Amino acid sequence: MSFQDHVKEKLKLVQDFLHVDAQDQLTSLEEKMKSSEISMEVYISKVKTLLGKELHIENGSHADGTEQNGKTNGFTNGSHKDEDSEEVTMDVQEEDEEAVKSPTAPKGKGGRRSKGNSDPKKSPASTRVTRNSGKQPTILSMFSKVQKRKSEDLNGEATNGQPEVKKEEDTVEETPPPKCPDCRQYLDDSDLKFFQGDPDNALDEPEMLTDERLSLFDSNEDGFESYEDLPQHKITNFSVYDKRGHLCPFDSGLIEKNVELYFSCVVKPIYDDNPCLDGGVPAKKLGPINAWWITGFDGGEKALIGFTTAFADYILMQSSEEYAPIFALMQEKIYMSKIVVEFLQKNRDATYEDLLNKIETTVPPAGLNFNCFTEDTLLRHAQFVVEQVESYDEAGDSDESPIIVTPCMRDLIKLAGVTLGKRRAARRQAIRHPTKIEKDSKGPTKATTTTLVYQIFDTFFSDQIEQNDKESMGAKRQRCGVCEVCQSPDCGKCAACKDMIKFGGSGKSKQACKQRRCPNLAVKEAEDDETVEEIDVPVEKTKKVSQAKRKKQTLCSLTWIGEPIQTEGKRQYYRKVSLNDEVLEVGDCVSVSSEDPSIPLYLARITSLWEDNHGKMFHAHWFLRGIHTVLGECSDPLELVLVDECEDMQLNYVQAKVNVTYKAPSNNWFMEGGMDNEIKVIDDDGKSFFYQFWYDTEFARFEMPPKTASSEDCKYCSSCVRTNERKEQEMPRASEPLPDQDNDSKALYNMACFKGLQFKVGDGVYLPPDSFNFGVKPASPVKRSHRKEDVDEELYPEYYRKSSDYIKGSNLDAPEPFRIGRIKEIFCHRRSNGKPDASEVKLRLYKFYRPENTHKGVKASYHTDINQLYWSDEEVTVDMSEVLGRCQVEYAEDLNESVQDYSSGGPDRFYFLEAYNAKSKGFEDPPNHARSVVNKGKGKGKGKGKGKASAAQEPQDSQTEPQTLKVPKYRTLDVFSGCGGLSEGFHQAGISETLWAIEMWEPAAQAFRLNNPGTTVFTEDCNVLLKLVMSGEKTNSLGQKLPQKGDVEMLCGGPPCQGFSGMNRFNSRTYSAFKNSLVVSYLSYCDYYRPKFFLLENVRNFVSFKSSMVLKLTLRCLVRMGYQCTFGVLQAGQYGVAQTRRRAIILAAAPGEELPRYPEPLHVFAPRACSLSVVVDEKKYVSNVTRGNGGIYRTITVRDTMSDLPEIRNGAAALEISYNGEPQSWFQRQIRGTQYQPILRDHICKDMSALVEGRMRHIPLAPGSDWRDLPNLEVRLRDGTMTKKLRYTHPDKKNGRSSTDALRGVCTCAGGKPCDPADRQFNTLIPWCLPHTGNRHNHWAGLYGRLEWDGFFSTTVTNPEPMGKQGRVLHPEQHRVVSVRECARSQGFPDTYRFFGNILDKHRQVGNAVPPPLSRAIGMEIKKCVIERMKEEKATGDYSSEVCSSALHFILKYASSLTHFVFFLPENIKQEKMEVTD
Repeated sequence: MSFQDHVKEKLKLVQDFLHVDAQDQLTSLEEKMKSSEISMEVYISKVKTLLGKELHIENGSHADGTEQNGKTNGFTNGSHKDEDSEEVTMDVQEEDEEAVKSPTAPKGKGGRRSKGNSDPKKSPASTRVTRNSGKQPTILSMFSKVQKRKSEDLNGEATNGQPEVKKEEDTVEETPPPKCPDCRQYLDDSDLKFFQGDPDNALDEPEMLTDERLSLFDSNEDGFESYEDLPQHKITNFSVYDKRGHLCPFDSGLIEKNVELYFSCVVKPIYDDNPCLDGGVPAKKLGPINAWWITGFDGGEKALIGFTTAFADYILMQSSEEYAPIFALMQEKIYMSKIVVEFLQKNRDATYEDLLNKIETTVPPAGLNFNCFTEDTLLRHAQFVVEQVESYDEAGDSDESPIIVTPCMRDLIKLAGVTLGKRRAARRQAIRHPTKIEKDSKGPTKATTTTLVYQIFDTFFSDQIEQNDKESMGAKRQRCGVCEVCQSPDCGKCAACKDMIKFGGSGKSKQACKQRRCPNLAVKEAEDDETVEEIDVPVEKTKKVSQAKRKKQTLCSLTWIGEPIQTEGKRQYYRKVSLNDEVLEVGDCVSVSSEDPSIPLYLARITSLWEDNHGKMFHAHWFLRGIHTVLGECSDPLELVLVDECEDMQLNYVQAKVNVTYKAPSNNWFMEGGMDNEIKVIDDDGKSFFYQFWYDTEFARFEMPPKTASSEDCKYCSSCVRTNERKEQEMPRASEPLPDQDNDSKALYNMACFKGLQFKVGDGVYLPPDSFNFGVKPASPVKRSHRKEDVDEELYPEYYRKSSDYIKGSNLDAPEPFRIGRIKEIFCHRRSNGKPDASEVKLRLYKFYRPENTHKGVKASYHTDINQLYWSDEEVTVDMSEVLGRCQVEYAEDLNESVQDYSSGGPDRFYFLEAYNAKSKGFEDPPNHARSVVNKGKGKGKGKGKGKASAAQEPQDSQTEPQTLKVPKYRTLDVFSGCGGLSEGFHQAGISETLWAIEMWEPAAQAFRLNNPGTTVFTEDCNVLLKLVMSGEKTNSLGQKLPQKGDVEMLCGGPPCQGFSGMNRFNSRTYSAFKNSLVVSYLSYCDYYRPKFFLLENVRNFVSFKSSMVLKLTLRCLVRMGYQCTFGVLQAGQYGVAQTRRRAIILAAAPGEELPRYPEPLHVFAPRACSLSVVVDEKKYVSNVTRGNGGIYRTITVRDTMSDLPEIRNGAAALEISYNGEPQSWFQRQIRGTQYQPILRDHICKDMSALVEGRMRHIPLAPGSDWRDLPNLEVRLRDGTMTKKLRYTHPDKKNGRSSTDALRGVCTCAGGKPCDPADRQFNTLIPWCLPHTGNRHNHWAGLYGRLEWDGFFSTTVTNPEPMGKQGRVLHPEQHRVVSVRECARSQGFPDTYRFFGNILDKHRQVGNAVPPPLSRAIGMEIKKCVIERMKEEKATGDYSSEVCSSALHFILKYASSLTHFVFFLPENIKQEKMEVTD
């Protein structure tokens, strides 16, 4: 018998027993079907639903009978047990669903008062069906109501054949499956279960409560009505169901919406802890439930859950077997919220991935019905968990920052689409005794600071905070105004209310009621601060300030003193002048007032005085006030900086003479750390100022003032000299004309200078990619277009969200690396008079091909070395002004060393083995002239000239002279070292030797030890260690030797920014968090130890936190200590890793050292990821890199990074396996290292749950694939369970319908209404939460995303999670997340580098590290500075006392083992006082 016949047969049998209106409905349906108004399927579906409803009611879901209810429950609020109540409640809901709150009186005898009782007019049904009539409500009356319910309408549920037929056509197209109007479960869901019925001996609630097995009263008492509190019992073997007998959860908002839920169970006395059935009273249909609640955790592990009915409180023990799966979810979410709150309370800085890690590694307590937690568990219970967090925050102190704004909670709220600020019974009163969470009193220790650092952060800034607090007091905090929290009244009881004037307080505090802290606003503020937008401020080329200075003339008497000392043309120069009886002479400093009285006086040094046609004049070399540097309002009001800005002006602009003194670092500067107690440098008498530094306004660099040759010249201005030098360098100049030229059109030269570099014939040069093209047309990259119409929308319902062609992590937009040529000729064209036109220097070049420029294309570059080129005889002529730099290109056969050794000598070194012929597309031996030039060049020191400008512009210097100068390795302390990425890069650069490291997290500290066995690693709080050292201790409690003052020559580290990174401005609370932060402790380390070099690494937003206030205070500290310093943002991808990772780097150098520059990018990288400028106080700063987004090498890809690693499966756990093959790419050869290592370590990956694995398996392998490519299927998972199809049940206001006219919404909110908890779906291949919140979050692009072989990694995270902040973590071809080793390679760690702990520990170590290639590039820059200083010392023979103090330090350290030593001082050493203390 077919399904249709089956239904028709059933219909015949029962037709006569149906109510009249039901029969009418059936007839009308039949007519519609016959007239083809509705299809057979719709007809069958509706008939089935109608019969189901009708028969279910007939079968006596009121088995108790209404009349019996009326009698026995005389004292309850009558309409409880009969159908009337249901109608009334439903009607109330139609009128105003939001207004229905959970009943406010779960206790007491009133039972549950539905609002309908007090206003019967609202319900047409209540006039028909009275409480005791005993008459069944008709099916028809019931349906006329159901139809009006908001949520039903929204679901488009025209399943019930209503008499008023709404657009029947719509329903035909789209019939969402019918839902139960009470418990909102899908009627066709295989998981929907029915209550199996009560045993015969089960009692009703009132009868059961008086059973002597439970009764705690003796016979004289009047029973329990007289008691104030309801009696309490325990229940076991319970099931909860609605009126229709559907088993349903009690925690999904049904009770709060006045849906009647009942339970059957065995009731036991309150003192009985045994969940078995013995000694209990079987009870049936207790309820309806008025409220449910949690009473904390018994002994910490399990929560006690309870129900309240009109008669009693019941504490739940064990559920019935059939109800167990539903109850397990309830216990799960309560336990889950306990884990979350406790975890975040101790780890406020944790990320969403950290929380997942915590959840997935937590073993649930015994006796609960589930064995592990997954991300699905967390997302399923997110609403409840967040509400518990809100409850916890409400109970906290007002000065405590709420947990709800932690990064982790914000991500969860976004991902799961949680509604904040719901004032539901679930929180206001249902959870009567909030879960007890142990508070963690052990926070971070108070910051240990030196006096200087403390004063800068405390006294100096407190005024600013007060100012901010005052401002923010005035402006009352806004509210979102929408959530229920904002709409509720002030409580009148909390401290904030008591201070309000309306409650009789002073009104001073202006704090919002504690019950009304708007969570939406708090979350939004935290969010805003974290997403610092890099607005592209148009780069103003730093204009000379002189043009902007609008000055005011003053009335004054001026007379020259003495005779002119020099005359030049019409100018007569003088030494002195009298201004209003005050003598000014060359070298004095003066103030000049501005036209605008609000601008402070301009200050300048007089560098010359003269008289000419314009009158009495002087040349002003301007100072800049600290407030006009990047320090802004944080600067010392009396501190000035030198700048290269000067101008001629009339003397009558001068207002008065001022004193500006140079504050030189003291001779004993290195040993004075931590002793400076006075923040003030000089007293403020109104006309005294000081300066320590020269300042670069474009790059925000504070440097030691340039050494100026003391000049007797009466018109010498060092600013003019330097400005002219710079202009001179920007102009190409040819020199050394070649003799015997018979060329009429051009003059040839042997050499040219440009940008401070010398270029000779035969040198290699870099040029921009557009300066010439090649003989082979490059293959254009295939742009992938998403052609929507090709896709089966029923199978791939989310594919429509992929509208943009941009793929995260794609290299399609990456620029080409620089072109490389070899100079054949340097020439200038001759003018008509035969003289060369020296203003335009030209170069004739031979072009070099890179492998990817040949006909073989990009694939060729994958296997070749990154610095390998092909010679070609193609020539091109370019302007010298286009040249970007110089490089060395050698024929490999002519090298005196191996290609590897030659290449490792530094960047800018290339080689070729073959020539490429574009016409024949063939590779051949290079011609003789290609080789002979090289050999010629070799005899001349490889063509490098002398007299270079500065190390930073001269990348070759450090490579050509390493033999002559041995750079010392600096004794380094790495604070917050992690597993050692920063140190590893410095070691590779050969600049440091990390003798000490501090790392509080044990697994990372162990990893550091494994890789640096010679380092003393302190697993301790850095504040404790600094306190010990400052108090004179030599060892810590474990007997480890502490570094002492003078020991540490280099300090590096990345302090975490807990506590102050949220919110956009400081207020007293966030400022005190900042004062106690590890940033402040780290600066104190710097002040105490006074290292030669200091590096602070942090997230990109470090420079923007708190309107850049954190950055300014950090620099202010360094400046006050006497450090030269600067800041910049670097992109790790530009230094040789296949990963985008932007990091803020602050560099500082001690007096006497050179301040390093930031390294020029080596590799080209995707331009979107290279916006590295920083806007501070509306001014845009860039780091000093001159080559912008260009690079000398191609970009490194995912394929370069990991294509050689063997295939593994989800959950692979073998710690050591063999490589199974040779390295494929240059990067792989580098990363495996020169020593042959057969063993591959840590190629292990997280074991994802069966559901996540099923999803990963269905993500296509095409580039750019992510969750939006998942099919909507039922799939069998590896654990044997089946997934469900995701149901689309609601119209989507934003996205409309699909091409097949299917709905696209999965929740009521898609249509603009509040979310309905009943809409949540679980265990689907397409995760329900992503379409739920996708419209608000860029469609969650990238979640469950695959890496692209030719692309790059997103920032490597501490825990790869497909739905984490960084969801692109799937292998390009394998169905798993990336392995620890793959992540380590994306960070540039060598394969030999060891990590420690379990897999999540290792992922965290890798994700938190600084990529070694980035720190290596910075290390190389520091090395250049050291070499430059050593060269200067060598040239002048001027060994600084600091060199000697290093020697002395060495001697004193080992003095105990020496009997005597002789110490010869070179004759030309500076005779400075050097104290040697014991």
